[in-house]
Amino acid sequence: MMDRRQFLKNTGLITAFSGGNFSEMIHPIPQTMKNIKVIKTDSDFEREKLVRPFGFKGGYLSELWQVASKLESSSGHSKIGVATQSVLYGDADLFSSYSEAGGNALMYLVVNKALELIKETPFTNPVSLLDAIFPELLVQAEQITGRQDLNVNFIYNALVSTDNAAWLLYAAENQYKNFDEMIPENYKKGLSHRNDKVAIMYQIPYGMPMQEIKDAAKAGFFVFKIKTGYPGSQEVMLQNDMERLTEVHKALKGLRTNQTKDGKLIYTMDANARYERKETLMRYLDHAKKIGAYEHILFYEEPFTEHNEENVSDVGIRIAADESVHNEMDAIRRIEQGYGAMVLKGIAKTLSQSMKIANLAAERKIPCLCADLTVNPILIDWNKNLTARLMPFPGIGMGFMETNGDMNYRNWKNMLGYHPLSGASWTKAKNGVFELNDDYYKRSGGILEPSAHYTEMFNP
Repeated sequence: MMDRRQFLKNTGLITAFSGGNFSEMIHPIPQTMKNIKVIKTDSDFEREKLVRPFGFKGGYLSELWQVASKLESSSGHSKIGVATQSVLYGDADLFSSYSEAGGNALMYLVVNKALELIKETPFTNPVSLLDAIFPELLVQAEQITGRQDLNVNFIYNALVSTDNAAWLLYAAENQYKNFDEMIPENYKKGLSHRNDKVAIMYQIPYGMPMQEIKDAAKAGFFVFKIKTGYPGSQEVMLQNDMERLTEVHKALKGLRTNQTKDGKLIYTMDANARYERKETLMRYLDHAKKIGAYEHILFYEEPFTEHNEENVSDVGIRIAADESVHNEMDAIRRIEQGYGAMVLKGIAKTLSQSMKIANLAAERKIPCLCADLTVNPILIDWNKNLTARLMPFPGIGMGFMETNGDMNYRNWKNMLGYHPLSGASWTKAKNGVFELNDDYYKRSGGILEPSAHYTEMFNP
């Protein structure tokens, strides 16, 4: 395997230092008494079709693969972690170079390489496991895809099912009964709150009909996440993005909510790194001011390409970082560039990485929120467990997360039944929020309990 220190130098994922990794340098992980050895692994997947082509990052998805990974330890515990693959999110260039199924097949191969590495790597907690296998997995993923410039988000997305399985195994081995007990001590600061409400960001992709947006507002949703970054050149993109904002604002302006102090609906935007320059973003915001939409904007998520170094402290609204933050060094870089929020994607970039970034953000008093990956119902509660424990988001006073599977999967009603606690009150949106009670926190949203559906995938 590649020397870890040399790997970190070569890739620039974090700056070089004397041994270890950046997370462990600033937050040493105490060794637990339990050393976990995985002796058997397995995996499977299901293809879930979408209602309509789902557009972002200049591309369109028609289906999402649901992956299940199984880990069995030497002590006899066996756990299954699930994930939703999104190749378009992970690496848009790779997505455009293959058929949709071809790109998913490549990511699934990376999943199975991760399982091989896990069998070779005893661990004391999932964070240390991910840190240990990631360097070699990156090398193997580049070989599988034939791309030396593979975006690391592709690999993190491939690691979600194995990381989730590792957390469940870690909880079982150490007899942890809930999510709070499962959080390592040195990451508790970032996940120390207990929100009783989580606001739901209602996603508006490129092709969503206006009537559906109006219906969502009537149903009580009050935070609308508008996908920007339309396909085409920067000028074509900007023109279409401005026209789309005009349409959305026309449909929503004048509507009120009792969930915000001033009664106004909230807009957020997400370009998924499609804007190349700050000047283009400022033209979009000028248009928002012109049509009266600007006062509704709470923040703009990941407008720029990953390597854009422009400072955004003078933009006038909060800018949130997502795809460009792979690790803590990336988070620090974005904070220094004026970014005022961090987007956590435990269901896209692993719970292990999200804990690190949440803790760093809490230390710097930078608010976080959780975005979706059009995930299945079980993963919504993995994401919700993070959101529930983040500091309330400024301007809204509660946790803040996106979920859009219900509007995008053809088979959503059946998928709801895969959740071990399907039908629980906190799985259902009420007036644009998830209401969380003591039962939610006691049962951790059901994520520690087995799903009959995914268990049956591994039974002949």
